Amino acid sequence: MILRSGSIGAAVGDLQRRLFTAGYAVDQNNIYDEKTERAVRQLQARSRLVVDGIYGPKSDAALRGQETGYLLRHSDILDAASTLGVDVASVLAVNEVESAGSGFVKPGAPRILFERHIFWRRLRDHGVDPSPLARKYPGVVSQTRGGYAGGVSEYTRLSVARQICEPAAYESASWGAFQIMGLHWQRLGYQNVQEMVADASLSEGAQLGQFVRFILADEALHKALKARKWASFARIYNGPAYAENLYDVKLARAHARHAGFIEAAA
Repeated sequence: MILRSGSIGAAVGDLQRRLFTAGYAVDQNNIYDEKTERAVRQLQARSRLVVDGIYGPKSDAALRGQETGYLLRHSDILDAASTLGVDVASVLAVNEVESAGSGFVKPGAPRILFERHIFWRRLRDHGVDPSPLARKYPGVVSQTRGGYAGGVSEYTRLSVARQICEPAAYESASWGAFQIMGLHWQRLGYQNVQEMVADASLSEGAQLGQFVRFILADEALHKALKARKWASFARIYNGPAYAENLYDVKLARAHARHAGFIEAAA
C-alpha cells in the first residue's frame, strides 16, 4: 500500500501509531497530514532512503528494521541529478512516477515485465524460427503483446524463454525500477545483456544508473528532461500512449511538489 499526503483511513492510523511508537511526533488522526509526512521524511533520511515523504514498501521496511541496503538511496538521486545536469526535483519526480514503488520483487530479483512479442522478434534476430515455438508456448512467444503474469510470476515466463534462447529472453524483458528493456544493453555500454541483468540485480542504485545511461544515450530525451517538457519526455520514454496514463501530468505535479518542499527546506 502506498500512502501519501491527503491519504485517509485506518491504514494511515496504523502507520501513525507505529511512527508514534518509534518516537516520531505525529497526531493519530487517520489523516496523512503535514506532521505525518514530516515524520516519514525523517524516517527516510535516517534510513538513507529517498526522501520523498511517500510511505510505501521501502519506508515500511525501514520502520520494521528490515534490510534496506539494496534499495535506492537519496545520495543516488543527488548523483543522478548531477550527472544529468537537472534539478533534484526532476529526478525525484521521475522516480516517483516511473519506478512504481520498487525495483525488486524480492532481494536479488529485479522487477521485470516479459514481452512475448519482443521475444518473437529477438528470436528471429538470433536466428531462431519463432513460429513453431509460438504454437507450443503461446504465453511466451507471440506476435502480439500480452500473456502477462505480473510480479514474481513473470520469472516463470522468463525461465521458459531462457530455455529457448537466453540472450533473446533477457533482451525481451524490462528490468528494474525504471523498466529499461534488455535489448538496450549495447546502447547502455554493456558487453552483453547478461552483464546488464547482473548489474540491475545488484541494487536500485544500479538500476537508477541504467536509467541515467539511457537518458544520456538519447539527446532528445535528455533535452526534454532538462527543460522539464514533461509531455515530450513521457512520449519518448513511455511511448505514444503516455497521455492515456497521464504520465506527463503526474510528472509535472510530482516535480512541483518536490520542488516546493526543497525550496521550503532551503
